[in-house]
This record gives sequence, C-alpha cells and structure tokens, in this order.
Amino acid sequence: MARSNVTGFRCVLCDSRRPADFTGYTCPDCGDEGILDVEYDYERAALDFNAEALAANPRSDIWRYSAVLPARPPEPWPGLPVGNTPLIKATRLGDHVGLSDLWIKHDGLLPTGSFKDRASALAVAQATERGVSIVVGASTGNAASSMAGLAAPTPLRTVIFVPDSAPAPKLAQLRTYGALVVAVQGSYDQAFDLCLAATRRFGWYSRNTGYNPVLSEGKKTVSFEVVEQLGWQPPDWIAVSVGDGCIVGGVGKGLRDLRQLGLMGRMPRVVGVQAEGSAAIYQAWKRGAKTADPVTPDTLADSISVGQPRDAVKALTAVRDSKGQFVTVSDEAIIAAGHLLGHHAGIFAEPAASTAFAGVLVLRQRGDIAPDDRVVVLVTGNGLKDPQTTAQSTPEPLSIAPKVSALDDVLAAVDSR
Repeated sequence: MARSNVTGFRCVLCDSRRPADFTGYTCPDCGDEGILDVEYDYERAALDFNAEALAANPRSDIWRYSAVLPARPPEPWPGLPVGNTPLIKATRLGDHVGLSDLWIKHDGLLPTGSFKDRASALAVAQATERGVSIVVGASTGNAASSMAGLAAPTPLRTVIFVPDSAPAPKLAQLRTYGALVVAVQGSYDQAFDLCLAATRRFGWYSRNTGYNPVLSEGKKTVSFEVVEQLGWQPPDWIAVSVGDGCIVGGVGKGLRDLRQLGLMGRMPRVVGVQAEGSAAIYQAWKRGAKTADPVTPDTLADSISVGQPRDAVKALTAVRDSKGQFVTVSDEAIIAAGHLLGHHAGIFAEPAASTAFAGVLVLRQRGDIAPDDRVVVLVTGNGLKDPQTTAQSTPEPLSIAPKVSALDDVLAAVDSR
C-alpha cells in the first residue's frame, strides 16, 4: 500500500530530509516557509503502478494510484468518489482559436465542483488515519467547500477561515455542508495566517496546501489521469491557473513521478497562468528567483487572488523542470476566455479556471504554441462557484410579450446582426 513506498520528506528550501514517520507539516529548520515534498521508493511503487496493473485495476478514483500516495483511503470510501474526470477533445473550440489538438480536463465536475477535491480526499484519509476529530483550513472558497463537502459523510468536523470577500455561492456550499465558517475581516493571506495560528493553538489537523505536504500529493493525480487517458502519450503542453502555486506544483510533481516510474519519456511543458493583478510567482520566474515576494492582489478571479503565495517554490520548480513558462493575463482576457469555453465547448468555468485557457491564447498568439501541438487545459472550478462574475459582459435575456409576433420581431433582429 501507499505508506510502505514513502521513504521520507525533503524540504524544498534547505534540502534536508525527514523520515517517513515524520508527522509535522513543514521543515523544523525553515519554519512555515519550509514546505516539504514527499519522496517514494519508485522501484517498489512500479510493481503496482504500471500500465498493465492500472488497466486491470477496478478502481477509477484517485486511489488507483495509491502506490505513490502517502495515505490509505478509508474503506469503504465515504461519499462520492474523487477523480476520473473527463478529458474532452475540444474540436470546435480548437478550430476557433487555431489549435487542432486541444483538450480540456474538466475538474469542475468533481463532487464539490472544484479541483481541490483531490487534495481534500487525502486530507480525509490522513485525518481519519490519525484519529483526529477537527480539520481546519483557510481558503478563498473552493478548498474550504471541498474540505467541508468531503468531510460531511464522515465523523470529521470542519472549521473554515475565509476572507469576508468570498463569493456568496461558495459560502452557501460551506454552510450547507455544515462547516463552522469564520469570515475574516481581511485578505485571504490574513485568513491563512489566522488558520495556521489556530492549528498550532488547538492541535487541529491542517487542510492547507502550501503547508501540509500530503495535500499536494492529491493534486498530482490529475497528471496521472491526463497521461493515462491519452494512452500514455503525454501532451506537448499542460496549462493551469496559478494563485498560491499549489496546483501547478502538484501537476509538476505528478509528471516527475511518471518519469521516475518509466511511464513517460518526454516531459510536457507546464504553463502557469496568473492574473496580472496577482502575479507574484510570475515575477519571481521572470527574474530567476527561487521563491516569490508578496504583492497586493487585485483580480476578479478570487480563487487565484493571492498576495503571498505559499507554494511558490514547487510552482517554480514545476515550470522550470518542464522547460515551460509563466504568463500573465488581464481580467478582461480571463472573462473573454471563459466565454469562449462556454460558447464553443459547452464548459462553464469560474474565472480562475478560465485563466488557464486565457494563457494558452496568449502563447498561441505569440507563436510559442504551434497549431498542431497537443494542448491540455485544466479547468479547475465550475462556473456556478461565482456565476455573477463569470457572466460579466454576456448579453441580457431578451424580454418579449407572450405572443408569436413578438418572437418574430426578435428573431428578425437577431438574424440581421
């Protein structure tokens, strides 16, 4: 099982190692900034994680990849399964933007409508293993509602810190799932710091990616699914929106795992896309730094509105190791990309999720992405998470009298455009 293949934890800052039975969150020498990376015995893991074994594995959720995960799932798994989201060939959208091999990995179809379910599943598993009763997390909304939703079918209780600017639909999810919701009068970064203080004071289990190293391991499963769904033929590019850096860091870790396991030769180029108003990691990448300096975030894409990225080192590693790149996009470009996803692919993505596609459009326009390159865009959140922002600049409904003649007039006006 997964735990027998974990060999230890490595600090991304000082490179020091901790043993496999280490139960802390971050490097004791580097403090909260010393994010840990889980290491495995890949030779042993490959006995269960290979193309033949996976083809014969009846599980379809993320736990089919247990050989390189650091926790065991509770059996039976409580609630809805996590993973196995569709990889969609977006032919009409690709034709519209000049990409003949465009794919959308739609994680907005996970149980709570967010990619963050992959990490929350690991949190449920490890918290259950440890016998804790309360899980705590800070979030702009998605990670919080994910944790609360996945914990709801279990005895675990959740305490969630959010900035008081979090969108109402995400708060509605949290309240419906039964979480104790604490709306912090401040930014996401202030909510995160308060959450860490509460974790230390009360001994609660932390569901904070960029702090708890187990959670990034759940996020990497999207890379396994993408490559497996493409018949073990990796794409040329994988694009993902970036806030804290946790998702893109997990994507990179998953790709490195596949290479270590001998399941992938060529490394896809990872594209990290940030909003112009929240581009701390992009700025670090551009100047060649190892980590990011704080910024004052200002973007309508709330899920990636982060001033102090907690997982910048892993994010930068993911892009640099793959010879990829970071790009930034305006809020206007984010909204426009979301409309394209809806109009030409039938995918309703929240602004933070459509940010990834906006970045692909930038690279296509520059000529960095060729017309026949295979491109995978990660859609990380459902548009129902923030429908008011998502629907910006779309036409208002046409209001008519309840008679056919009024409809005739409207259709004539539409046809004349």
